[in-house]
Amino acid sequence: MADSDTQFFNRELSWLEFNQRVLDEARDESIPLLERLKFLAITAANLDEFVMVRVGGLQTLADRGSTRRDPAGMTCEEQLVAISRRTHKLVSDQYECWLQELAPRIGDAGLRMFRPADLSTSQVRYLTQFFSEEVFSVLAPLAVRGQVPLLANRGVSICVRLEREKTGENGKPEIETRYVFIPFGNVTRRIVTLPSEGQYSFVLLEDLIAMFATEFFPDEKIIDCAPFRVTRNADVEIQEEEASDLLAQMRELLTARKESDCVRLEVAAEASPELVGFLQKSLRVPDRDVYRCDGPLDLSALMQLAEAGIGDENRYESRLPMQTPDVDPLENIFETIARRDVLLYHPYDSFDPVVQLVEQAADDPDVLAVKQTLYRTSRNSPIISALARAAQNGKHVTVFIELKARFDEQRNIEGARSLERAGVQVFYGVKGLKTHAKICIIVRREPQGIQRYVHFGTGNYNEATARIYSDVSLLTCHDEFGRDAMSFFNAITGHSQPQPFRRLAAAPFGLRDRLREMIEAEIQFSRQGQKAKITAKLNSLVDPELIKLLYKASLAGVKIRLNIRGICCLRPGVEGLSENIEVVNIIDRFLEHARIAHFHHGGDNHVLISSADWMPRNLDRRIELLVPIDEPACRNRLIDILSCYFKDRIKGRRLQLDGTWQPIDKRASSLKVPAQEWIYTQTRQLFERAEISRKTAFEPHRAPKHK
Repeated sequence: MADSDTQFFNRELSWLEFNQRVLDEARDESIPLLERLKFLAITAANLDEFVMVRVGGLQTLADRGSTRRDPAGMTCEEQLVAISRRTHKLVSDQYECWLQELAPRIGDAGLRMFRPADLSTSQVRYLTQFFSEEVFSVLAPLAVRGQVPLLANRGVSICVRLEREKTGENGKPEIETRYVFIPFGNVTRRIVTLPSEGQYSFVLLEDLIAMFATEFFPDEKIIDCAPFRVTRNADVEIQEEEASDLLAQMRELLTARKESDCVRLEVAAEASPELVGFLQKSLRVPDRDVYRCDGPLDLSALMQLAEAGIGDENRYESRLPMQTPDVDPLENIFETIARRDVLLYHPYDSFDPVVQLVEQAADDPDVLAVKQTLYRTSRNSPIISALARAAQNGKHVTVFIELKARFDEQRNIEGARSLERAGVQVFYGVKGLKTHAKICIIVRREPQGIQRYVHFGTGNYNEATARIYSDVSLLTCHDEFGRDAMSFFNAITGHSQPQPFRRLAAAPFGLRDRLREMIEAEIQFSRQGQKAKITAKLNSLVDPELIKLLYKASLAGVKIRLNIRGICCLRPGVEGLSENIEVVNIIDRFLEHARIAHFHHGGDNHVLISSADWMPRNLDRRIELLVPIDEPACRNRLIDILSCYFKDRIKGRRLQLDGTWQPIDKRASSLKVPAQEWIYTQTRQLFERAEISRKTAFEPHRAPKHK
């Protein structure tokens, strides 16, 4: 991943190692079968995005003649060569996992994939009718003459090589060869189910088309018929400085992605060299970006099979989010937050209190205003519905929706339009920056005056992903947080420089400085002979400046523990540089997404949550928030959660000096179960103790409040 004499691992190769660790879960026989199938599908979807964005961006730089080197010392071209080599190995491992380990066993989960030769007479009869009605009538072959037809990004197509006899200019018969594409489109199902009892039986659409391809070309001889898939460069920029209408620019961006260069060509392994050569030449794809796939193209489609499979033994045991004992769903949530800060650790704690906050605000006559940022939301989002209802109920609602959230642009455009129709004041973003901060402010009139209730989060306002992503939510009404939140929100909507914050730190103006100050403080404590320790949980650690500062802290004797889910460019264990730094990784049932940092700070224990990873883009080119956790119980809970990740001897992996990941030494761990299982058990015990307490206490009915 980097030369031994460099201080950094290469970012892209580090990410590929992360995706390899996800694939390792698909190959882990201790994991239920359908969950393994999901992990394999996730690795394919992950790789799609990586190729579109990271490889696409590097290819653009290389085409421009860039000779810039990354912190690991690699040029764009060197990175592309190394990425191609590593990705081909990863793809080979993916298909080996499917063909040798999962496909032979899917029958155990009630799934059966038929190839054309295995079909019964009745099944052929059914597919003949299906092809006639839903395939032949819908799909349209596209002849390739000169200019290549536009093919959808990540869409599977069939390439057919045809021959027919015609009369030449000299009157003698000649053989004419031509190529035709049959793109699948978005209407026809990729997985075609078959009538069956007790099983989910199916054929793949590409096999079905191959069976009946002569129906498209009755007078020609089919020489080759093979599926292929195009991945396009999605790292397309918009010129914001020239954009008078950002909404229109985003629509143009979505169109540009459909027509961008091909950065990867996937072809079925059985395709002939002539067919592959034709595709390469037509799509202008070099050899290193051609992937021969010994199995179904687009393994992310296996997610549909994982959802269709049967058998409790083939799935994880049910783990429904628990209702935190700190919030009574029948109580006015504003009264709950007024008593104490509420900290939620999703998906163990339900996301319902966050939705409840916005929904109650929409209907509460004492609420005057709601202000919220939105980055990624769910389909049919209850948050968006509540914001629209709040505006319709006469409250002043301001929403900052980020149109530049990659691959969610279309959904955010639609959400913005629906909010505007409801009377919500919508802002589309800040020029040159992505607004990635997660914040909601409720302004309420109360007997003692105006009160501000605030939600800060590390994850999106998306109740669906909150069931599978680990994230932190803080609900508070402390005055300093409320004032800072208003100052932050007014700055981004007013396009002005934010006023100095009392408690918060925001990127790109002060978040980097706050982290620098906290690390430098630990260095000073260590030099004074005091205990000094830094523990952080992040998705990615890339920023060279912060990495060098962590090296400095390590040399000063600060004990540093890092839990990094994805990319880590820091090299631990380098003599004379990073002996005091430990880096672990947890990949398990839930996606680790929370960003948490704990600085010992002379025993004061400063704990902070953030929407930002330690990457240049987050610290310098995005609007992010860093939020301290003050309530002792909340702070201590996060410290315990952080600590358990370094004791996981089942799912935990430790980053080595050479860039490999090895299991955590079982002798050095006191944790008997995976970290996620430990957190679930602790959360359940809190819930059960609260239930017992409620059952053994007398609680009178309260008289309703009269206005």
